Amino acid sequence: MAATRNSEFGDLVQIKKQLISIIAQCKERGLVHSVKWASELAFSLDPLPLNEIPPPPELTEEDAQDLDALCLAKSYFDLKEYDRAAYFLRGCRSQKAYFLYMYSRYLSGEKKKDDETVDSLGPLEKGQVRNEALRELRVELSKKHSAGELDGFALYLYGVVLRKLDLLKEAVEIFVAATHALPLHWGSWLELCNLITNIEMLKSLSLPDCWVRDFFMAHMYTELQMIKEALQKYQSLMEAGFAKSTYIISQIAVAYHNIRDIDQALYLFNELREQDPFRIENMDTFSNLLYVRSMKPELSYLAHNLVEIDKYRVETCCVIGNYYSLRSQHEKAALYFQRALKLNPRCLGAWTLMGHEYMEMKNTSAAIQAYRHAIEVNKRDYRAWYGLGQTYEILKMPFYSLYYYRKAHQLRPNDSRMLVALGECYEKLSQQVEAKKCYWRAYSVGDVERMALLKLAKLHEQLNESDDAAQCYIIYIQDIFSCGEQLEHAEVSTALRYLGQYYFKNKLYDEASLCAQRCCDYNDAREEGKALLRQISAVREQGEPSSTDLSLPCVFNPLSNNTTPVRRVSPLDLSSVTP
Repeated sequence: MAATRNSEFGDLVQIKKQLISIIAQCKERGLVHSVKWASELAFSLDPLPLNEIPPPPELTEEDAQDLDALCLAKSYFDLKEYDRAAYFLRGCRSQKAYFLYMYSRYLSGEKKKDDETVDSLGPLEKGQVRNEALRELRVELSKKHSAGELDGFALYLYGVVLRKLDLLKEAVEIFVAATHALPLHWGSWLELCNLITNIEMLKSLSLPDCWVRDFFMAHMYTELQMIKEALQKYQSLMEAGFAKSTYIISQIAVAYHNIRDIDQALYLFNELREQDPFRIENMDTFSNLLYVRSMKPELSYLAHNLVEIDKYRVETCCVIGNYYSLRSQHEKAALYFQRALKLNPRCLGAWTLMGHEYMEMKNTSAAIQAYRHAIEVNKRDYRAWYGLGQTYEILKMPFYSLYYYRKAHQLRPNDSRMLVALGECYEKLSQQVEAKKCYWRAYSVGDVERMALLKLAKLHEQLNESDDAAQCYIIYIQDIFSCGEQLEHAEVSTALRYLGQYYFKNKLYDEASLCAQRCCDYNDAREEGKALLRQISAVREQGEPSSTDLSLPCVFNPLSNNTTPVRRVSPLDLSSVTP
């Protein structure tokens, strides 16, 4: 299959022709987002010579009869007069006119729903108002579907109606059928992306073998947090000829954002802004990165720039919200996230960020509501699950916390923050063995905040497992020293203090003396370090010899030194690990 795919990508002229053709078809039907996606891809490929440009499709007898009504209705449709457009398409029989008729009725219902809710309700209640046209549309589309009369575009609309009615299983089947009927229509693939919850479900779907599938799989891997696979996929797409595509650059930037490779993501977003300076999509993600790095001037510039371009876009509101949040003006930030949600109640980022703001404002019930809305929009949003875990932790409800942190961990199995949070929960519930496993796993996957070993060591300390506590403190110190953060880290003194006492009790006076001397470098441990040095001097004056027990770990030997065996007593075998 890979060979077919490569040969397909080898013929970029053919792909360009297909893109030009699908752009025209989507334009006629008012599917503006699919037009934009296909146009961006087409723009990244070389232009075709005049004799290669595909001719428009031939009209059928039905198309010719409906032509005038279709032109009139499309003009009303473009002016957002959906009921008027539908009225003039009532008796039309062509596939194109039927789609526009049904789509106009669907959008009319959506518009009325939005008009009804925009003033009367706040964003938190917005999901409760329904599009009244959905049930009728479903009945009519279902009859046509049973008779096998729906083309790829109509199947897509049927799938959207089913999704809006929360009939998700049926919606998935219809979207899969839509991709088979019309593989080049990106809208169907994108809707499918939002309904796939895990890799098993993705593998179980029978999808058409077309070049668009590669774009879908890359997008899907990003959504399922399989970033390595996503980056490989996008890399191969760029090599296949889409290197200039701003869509792919933005997707790669989002993927790096998801694995917290902030430098690489920032570099790509800056490159994207150079190529497409008036772009607004994904700028909310860019602002998240600037926020994490506390880059106030850059975030301020981005916010002002987007306001100049379009201040009533969801992304603009999210960027301004982030800007105020960075300035600790949380009420203002929440206000802008609410504004974003008035513009689009399905904006995932805004729900999650609003939850964070309510947390900052100590309004836990509003935070919980916001995070729950984020999960309704996308069950794969680990930040919302993690936020709920934190909220219930503040409310001192560790069982609830545990449930939500577990969900976040399932979505991000290699994220140390989820594992540390889980460990803390288990500790509160006195499940020490589970807590130890979580902390050790957090260290193994690459501890972002460098807290896991410290927490593991303190847990061993509480359980009087002194050898294990010492071992963890040793790895922790070596880890901190190796990355040059020792001066900024307040907890090194805690580790040195413990190890000094540990070596002293085990009569390793030389090591204890070294730890005590190191303690004197830290304000909070200086007195204890001096006291320990006095104790060691007193013991040595009495002529007591140092122990020669080689089984005890030593902080100033590299752990990989196999001449120093380590005695194990805990269920976690740390001995084979080198930091």
